[in-house]
Formats: sequence, structure tokens, C-alpha cells
Amino acid sequence: MSLENAPADRNRLAGLRVHYDAGHLEAADLPDTPLEAFRDWLEAAIAAEVTEPNAMVLATATADAQPSSRTVLLKGADARGFAFYTNLGSRKSQELFENQHASCVFPWYALHRQVCVVGRVQQIERDEAQQYFDSRPRESRLGAWASAQSAVITERSVLDEQFAAAQQRFPEEVPMPEFWGGWLIVPTTVEFWQGRPSRLHDRLRFRRVIEDAGCSDPQGWVLERLSP
Repeated sequence: MSLENAPADRNRLAGLRVHYDAGHLEAADLPDTPLEAFRDWLEAAIAAEVTEPNAMVLATATADAQPSSRTVLLKGADARGFAFYTNLGSRKSQELFENQHASCVFPWYALHRQVCVVGRVQQIERDEAQQYFDSRPRESRLGAWASAQSAVITERSVLDEQFAAAQQRFPEEVPMPEFWGGWLIVPTTVEFWQGRPSRLHDRLRFRRVIEDAGCSDPQGWVLERLSP
């Protein structure tokens, strides 16, 4: 962007607006737990044919709080938390080894909705990761061997050569690499956001309080409304 074009570009961006009027969100609209609420919203996104509804923007940080983010795919959601799989030598994994805090956002733009999860992470057990790895297409399993994720390479042909080598090495079964596995985000907060007119959006947040002294909630969560 040249300096002489900067004001025009700023004006163009400032004029890009979407009128959020797809619905509203009340506490009574959500089930008792964030998992149930998330599943309901995920099903709604699938029914609305949102592109890759399980795509989430994952934010991690180094030990000295240098952040990074990228889009990954959710591969499991249960009472424990939100699961995804990756190369354990990748940038995201190295940051998670250093700093066990993470956040992810599900941006369902077509529905004027998003879900934001904040929590701590833990590695998924090897046998559980194996089950998921075995369910992947053969090409994806070979790709796990072909790419040293986040490592610098000289050109695209390096990946092609390494993929061909993996094909030769594993003509039948493709084992799960030792450097591949999964992560679970164990949420401390899960926020449900619904766009509203005038930017006065609805924000309802589940906050985990099970460890708080004197908490009487059997689910371990409280639901609170946030100012937009």
C-alpha cells in the first residue's frame, strides 16, 4: 500500500459494514452447559451450510507471551473440551508446550455468530490420537510423514519429493508418527456471540466456577451477559 493511496484505502475499509439482524440471544435460549450450547450452534451452522463449520482460529503464545494464530479444524468436542490434531513439532505445538494457555474462535459469519473458547491445554492420550489418525484418508496420513510442519523449505518440490518417499516407505499401512498427536483445550470460559443492530451485540459467557469455594452449581458453570 503506497502512502498516497492510504487515505482512500482507509475510507474504503471504513465503509465496509454488515447490518447484523439475523437474531438475538437470551440466557433462556442456551442449555445448561457450554458443550450442549456449542453442539446446538454447530448443528445450526451445519444446517445452514456454513463453509467448514468446524474451522476455528486457534491462538497460542510463547513463554514470553508472543502470540500467533492460525485456522485449524475441530475434530472432537465433549465434556472434557475441544480437540484438534497436528504435528507436535509445529509452531503451534511448540508454543503449547511452552505456554499451556490457548483460545479458539469459531467465526460463523453467515449466521452473524461466533463462539470464543479460552482455557488451558493438555495433550490427548496416544491411543485416542491413534484412533483419529487411523480414520484419516491415506493421503492425509502420508502427508503427516511428508511435512515437518513449520520448518523452512527451499521450494514446493521438497514436499512433493517427501510425499513420494512416504508413499514408497508405506505401500500399505501408514503408522502414526511419533511426532504427531492431539491437543485438548479445556475451557475456563466459552462465549456465545450474536450480532445485533447498532453494534449492540448479544454476548453470553459460560464461566467455569467449579473450583471456587462455596460454588453450589452442579454443572460447575455460571452464565453471564457481557457488554458488547
